Amino acid sequence: MPSTIRLRPWQRAALDRFAAAGGSDFLAVATPGAGKTTFALAAARQVLAAAPGRLVVVVPTAHLRVQWARAARELDLHLDGSWSPAHGPLPPDMHGVVTTYQQVATAARALSRIARGAFVVLDEVHHAGEERAWGEALQTAFCSARRRLSLSGTPFRSDTRSIPFVRYEYEEARPDFEYGYGEALAERRVVRPVYFPRTNGHMEWASADGQVHAASFDDALATTRANERLRTALSLEGKWLPEVLAAAHGRLRDVRRSQPDAGGLVIATDQEHARGIAKLLERSFGTVPVVATSDDPDASRRIAEFASGSREWLVAVRMVSEGVDIPRLRVGVYATTTTTELFFRQAVGRFVRWTAGIGRQAAYLFIPDDPRLRACGERIAEARRHVLSRAGGRPEEGGSPAAFRDAAPGIVEPEESGQLSMFTVISAVATGAVDHDGGGADEPVLPDDDPALLLELGQPPPLAGMRSPLDGHSGEGVPPGAGITSAAPTPAISRAEHKAQLRLANSAIARALVRRTGWSHAKVNAELNRLSGLARVTEATLEQLESRLRHGERWLART
Repeated sequence: MPSTIRLRPWQRAALDRFAAAGGSDFLAVATPGAGKTTFALAAARQVLAAAPGRLVVVVPTAHLRVQWARAARELDLHLDGSWSPAHGPLPPDMHGVVTTYQQVATAARALSRIARGAFVVLDEVHHAGEERAWGEALQTAFCSARRRLSLSGTPFRSDTRSIPFVRYEYEEARPDFEYGYGEALAERRVVRPVYFPRTNGHMEWASADGQVHAASFDDALATTRANERLRTALSLEGKWLPEVLAAAHGRLRDVRRSQPDAGGLVIATDQEHARGIAKLLERSFGTVPVVATSDDPDASRRIAEFASGSREWLVAVRMVSEGVDIPRLRVGVYATTTTTELFFRQAVGRFVRWTAGIGRQAAYLFIPDDPRLRACGERIAEARRHVLSRAGGRPEEGGSPAAFRDAAPGIVEPEESGQLSMFTVISAVATGAVDHDGGGADEPVLPDDDPALLLELGQPPPLAGMRSPLDGHSGEGVPPGAGITSAAPTPAISRAEHKAQLRLANSAIARALVRRTGWSHAKVNAELNRLSGLARVTEATLEQLESRLRHGERWLART
């Protein structure tokens, strides 16, 4: 593992402020793609090095559990991304766990025993305000933590319910450190400039009461009709969506001339919509996209394979709305009916991650010319335009900021009526596309040998002898060498993933021994546990799992 890591200037500034801050809670808001994960893990290394304890990370989605565990491994922190209260005590070769807000709501008391005196990271903490039970569970689970670091990619309000461990002033969360998209663009090679090609259209539909409506995105409509218009445009039954997908696919092919592995993402409305878009892409362009939906147990694996591969398109429903790191994404299509600014900014965050060695690398998110989405894109573009203009780049064409902000004032957010599902699409035709060729100035960054950007990691936080109140053992009960593996994990995976592979191998050996010996599964597993000094496989260290596997192989060879 490296003895130092290189931090971006904002990460070093945030880390210094975190170290100097008093109190138990710290909120850092940083634009997507800037590197919040690295900052948080560097903070964890410093805190745990000063006073050893557990590390608990809370994330919005199951896929992010794997991603955080892998990122932690790069800093020699070992997190269990598949933890469950049913697994029993945490093995002594793990620093802690990665869990989800949903799991916190069902296992708050079990987590509270792990988190007592721990360092807790609450990733994308605004999610804690989505359900009342989540906020209450967070309070129960982490009120006794030593320090809590909350992260968000977007400034947020408390329009419904406040979030534990966050300081508010006039209903707005007040971060202890904030780093915006404009600042990140100005520093260069932190985030990409994102452009928003937008497409108008003429839509016709029949509403739930049987009345037929026709409108373009230029027409001012009330909320319910505006939502029906947007849904009509995004329907697979019309011509608007196929034309926008064709434009986006053409742009992706252009981008892949200079970046052959560049990828595209379509954010779909629901699972049926996503599968229909995938069929449309395959039928029209001969490309077979990866589809990731929440009902697919293999969604996380599919996303990971897409991220490390070179496939052209990923079609997803809320699976990659935030946090998921796929730096090769350069082109997107916003094909969801969700129009909140928070979700829109989270979607934009999937395209901003800078990739070294490419040079100019603008990203493009194709959006409907719906006034709400147009205004969201303009607020982001305004920061981008200011930075690129100041740097000598080319500002975006297509209307003044005021023109976007003043469009269709009759639309008020949010939500559509429950009758929306009863409407019928008649037609949708794309018109008046406004595109931008982007560009993005490419300026040098600080020299690589700038000592201000290096952080000495020192020794990793200790494992052997670490005790959590849930563990049920003290330092004396830790077997010699626990937490020190005789075979290093495969570099591409975390220790938790390596242990999962070993557990599968142990299960296969146990099944083979059952067949050979005629013993029951329980008796075979009990004997293997005895030979390797285990109480339960879920509590085993990496070394103990390897020992159990070797005992099983020798036993099988003798039978």
